[in-house]
Amino acid sequence: MSECQGEVCITCSDTAVQVTVVRLIEDAMAVVDTGAGEETVSVALVAAGVGDTILVHAKEAIAVVGP
Repeated sequence: MSECQGEVCITCSDTAVQVTVVRLIEDAMAVVDTGAGEETVSVALVAAGVGDTILVHAKEAIAVVGP
């Protein structure tokens, strides 16, 4: 998995972004495809599954947008 590059991490910035769940991992976490690589985010607040598009802010999934 890639670490954040540059000054701003795409899932840590002040904007929520859409990403795709690649795989679910332990402790309510998921590996997601950001379009620029993979990152690990929390899915503790949503019912997300592999293949779902989720809205992420500050490495926390805040909504499931769709499959």
